[in-house]
Amino acid sequence: MAVDPSTNQEAARAAVGIFGDLAATKSIAAAFAIGVGALGPALGIGKLASKAMEAIGRNPEAAPKIQTAMILSIAFAEAIAIYALVVALIIKFV
Repeated sequence: MAVDPSTNQEAARAAVGIFGDLAATKSIAAAFAIGVGALGPALGIGKLASKAMEAIGRNPEAAPKIQTAMILSIAFAEAIAIYALVVALIIKFV
């Protein structure tokens, strides 16, 4: 018997039929969202710190300017990870 996903309840039942338990599916989706969402900022922050240390090593007099820009950029990259956390929480609890 085919399920016509014309309503949200029927679509939810169809998803449960395919993936098993809906709560388990939400947990896996939330874990995937935070995992992928944290990967980009982590790589970005690592590369940013690496390049900042190289620049400070080459020109120590510019360290305060480089450090200020680095900290600001790290804050923006960390905000992306927080957005991923919010999306994961929405998936998990809504």
